[in-house]
Amino acid sequence: MATLNNFDANQVDPSVALDPLPAGKYLAVISESELKPTKTGGGKYLQLTFQIIDGEFKGRLVWARLNLENKSEMTVKIARGELSAICRAIGVMQPKDSVELHNVPLEINVGLKKRDDNGEFTNVIKGYAKKGGTPIGNAAGARTPAGGTPPWKR
Repeated sequence: MATLNNFDANQVDPSVALDPLPAGKYLAVISESELKPTKTGGGKYLQLTFQIIDGEFKGRLVWARLNLENKSEMTVKIARGELSAICRAIGVMQPKDSVELHNVPLEINVGLKKRDDNGEFTNVIKGYAKKGGTPIGNAAGARTPAGGTPPWKR
Protein backbone atom coordinates (compact mmCIF):
# COMPACT_ATOMS: atom_id res chain seq x y z
CA MET A 1 0.00 0.00 0.00
CA ALA A 2 1.21 3.53 -0.76
CA THR A 3 0.11 6.92 0.57
CA LEU A 4 -1.07 9.18 -2.27
CA ASN A 5 -0.82 12.46 -0.31
CA ASN A 6 -4.47 13.50 -0.79
CA PHE A 7 -4.37 13.07 -4.57
CA ASP A 8 -7.51 14.43 -6.29
CA ALA A 9 -8.06 13.30 -9.89
CA ASN A 10 -10.58 16.15 -10.28
CA GLN A 11 -7.63 18.56 -10.10
CA VAL A 12 -5.41 16.88 -12.72
CA ASP A 13 -5.99 16.37 -16.44
CA PRO A 14 -5.75 12.69 -17.34
CA SER A 15 -2.83 11.55 -19.43
CA VAL A 16 -3.53 10.43 -22.98
CA ALA A 17 -1.73 7.95 -25.17
CA LEU A 18 0.54 9.66 -27.68
CA ASP A 19 0.95 8.41 -31.21
CA PRO A 20 4.46 8.52 -32.68
CA LEU A 21 5.48 11.81 -34.30
CA PRO A 22 4.90 11.97 -38.04
CA ALA A 23 8.07 11.40 -40.06
CA GLY A 24 9.82 14.69 -40.75
CA LYS A 25 12.40 17.19 -39.59
CA TYR A 26 12.03 18.89 -36.22
CA LEU A 27 13.91 21.56 -34.28
CA ALA A 28 15.02 19.99 -31.00
CA VAL A 29 17.50 20.09 -28.14
CA ILE A 30 19.06 17.32 -26.10
CA SER A 31 17.41 17.74 -22.72
CA GLU A 32 18.82 14.68 -20.91
CA SER A 33 21.62 12.17 -21.33
CA GLU A 34 22.62 9.09 -19.41
CA LEU A 35 25.15 6.29 -19.86
CA LYS A 36 23.40 2.97 -19.21
CA PRO A 37 24.48 -0.68 -19.25
CA THR A 38 23.16 -2.88 -22.06
CA LYS A 39 20.66 -5.61 -21.16
CA THR A 40 23.34 -8.27 -21.49
CA GLY A 41 25.79 -6.25 -19.41
CA GLY A 42 28.44 -6.55 -22.11
CA GLY A 43 28.50 -2.88 -22.97
CA LYS A 44 27.10 0.60 -22.40
CA TYR A 45 24.92 2.95 -24.39
CA LEU A 46 24.41 6.68 -24.21
CA GLN A 47 20.70 7.44 -24.08
CA LEU A 48 19.90 10.92 -25.37
CA THR A 49 16.50 12.56 -24.87
CA PHE A 50 15.60 15.06 -27.58
CA GLN A 51 12.83 17.56 -26.88
CA ILE A 52 11.02 19.21 -29.79
CA ILE A 53 11.21 22.98 -29.21
CA ASP A 54 9.04 24.43 -31.98
CA GLY A 55 5.90 23.81 -33.97
CA GLU A 56 2.85 21.64 -33.50
CA PHE A 57 4.73 18.97 -31.54
CA LYS A 58 6.60 21.32 -29.19
CA GLY A 59 7.44 19.56 -25.93
CA ARG A 60 7.32 16.01 -27.34
CA LEU A 61 10.28 13.71 -26.71
CA VAL A 62 12.29 11.38 -28.96
CA TRP A 63 15.17 9.15 -27.84
CA ALA A 64 18.41 7.93 -29.37
CA ARG A 65 20.58 5.15 -27.97
CA LEU A 66 24.23 5.14 -28.98
CA ASN A 67 26.04 1.87 -28.21
CA LEU A 68 29.42 3.37 -27.41
CA GLU A 69 30.74 0.22 -25.70
CA ASN A 70 29.81 -3.07 -27.35
CA LYS A 71 31.33 -6.38 -28.41
CA SER A 72 30.45 -5.57 -32.01
CA GLU A 73 32.94 -3.18 -33.58
CA MET A 74 30.37 -2.25 -36.25
CA THR A 75 27.81 -1.30 -33.59
CA VAL A 76 30.35 0.98 -31.90
CA LYS A 77 31.39 2.47 -35.27
CA ILE A 78 27.78 3.32 -36.10
CA ALA A 79 27.22 4.86 -32.64
CA ARG A 80 30.41 6.93 -32.84
CA GLY A 81 29.38 8.17 -36.30
CA GLU A 82 26.00 9.21 -34.97
CA LEU A 83 27.62 10.99 -32.01
CA SER A 84 29.94 12.77 -34.47
CA ALA A 85 26.92 13.93 -36.49
CA ILE A 86 25.29 15.29 -33.32
CA CYS A 87 28.49 17.07 -32.25
CA ARG A 88 28.90 18.66 -35.69
CA ALA A 89 25.25 19.74 -35.77
CA ILE A 90 25.56 21.61 -32.47
CA GLY A 91 29.17 22.77 -32.86
CA VAL A 92 30.66 20.93 -29.87
CA MET A 93 33.47 18.92 -31.41
CA GLN A 94 35.25 17.50 -28.34
CA PRO A 95 32.76 17.08 -25.50
CA LYS A 96 34.21 15.78 -22.25
CA ASP A 97 30.75 15.12 -20.79
CA SER A 98 27.38 14.54 -22.47
CA VAL A 99 25.93 17.53 -20.60
CA GLU A 100 27.90 19.72 -23.03
CA LEU A 101 25.48 18.54 -25.74
CA HIS A 102 22.39 19.76 -23.86
CA ASN A 103 20.15 22.68 -24.82
CA VAL A 104 21.75 23.51 -28.19
CA PRO A 105 19.16 23.57 -31.01
CA LEU A 106 19.60 21.21 -33.96
CA GLU A 107 17.37 19.63 -36.55
CA ILE A 108 16.54 15.96 -36.18
CA ASN A 109 15.17 13.83 -39.00
CA VAL A 110 12.57 11.58 -37.40
CA GLY A 111 11.30 8.42 -39.05
CA LEU A 112 8.98 5.58 -38.13
CA LYS A 113 9.96 1.98 -37.48
CA LYS A 114 7.73 -1.03 -36.81
CA ARG A 115 8.61 -2.68 -33.50
CA ASP A 116 9.43 -6.38 -33.58
CA ASP A 117 7.81 -7.13 -30.21
CA ASN A 118 4.32 -5.72 -30.75
CA GLY A 119 4.10 -4.54 -34.38
CA GLU A 120 3.37 -0.94 -33.38
CA PHE A 121 5.23 1.98 -34.90
CA THR A 122 7.81 3.95 -32.93
CA ASN A 123 9.99 6.94 -33.73
CA VAL A 124 13.65 6.66 -34.70
CA ILE A 125 16.08 9.46 -35.42
CA LYS A 126 17.48 9.02 -38.92
CA GLY A 127 19.78 12.03 -39.12
CA TYR A 128 20.96 15.32 -37.65
CA ALA A 129 21.56 18.79 -39.08
CA LYS A 130 22.61 22.20 -37.89
CA LYS A 131 19.70 24.46 -37.02
CA GLY A 132 18.51 25.73 -40.39
CA GLY A 133 21.47 24.01 -42.03
CA THR A 134 22.33 21.06 -44.17
CA PRO A 135 22.18 17.49 -42.92
CA ILE A 136 25.30 16.06 -41.27
CA GLY A 137 24.57 12.34 -41.58
CA ASN A 138 22.39 9.59 -40.20
CA ALA A 139 22.64 6.61 -37.87
CA ALA A 140 24.19 4.46 -40.60
CA GLY A 141 26.77 7.13 -41.39
CA ALA A 142 25.33 7.95 -44.81
CA ARG A 143 24.47 11.45 -45.97
CA THR A 144 20.86 12.40 -45.37
CA PRO A 145 19.28 13.79 -48.55
CA ALA A 146 18.42 17.46 -48.38
CA GLY A 147 15.03 18.75 -49.39
CA GLY A 148 11.60 19.27 -47.98
CA THR A 149 10.41 21.96 -45.65
CA PRO A 150 10.62 21.20 -41.91
CA PRO A 151 7.23 21.25 -40.18
CA TRP A 152 8.12 24.30 -38.05
CA LYS A 153 8.88 26.36 -41.19
CA ARG A 154 5.60 25.60 -43.04
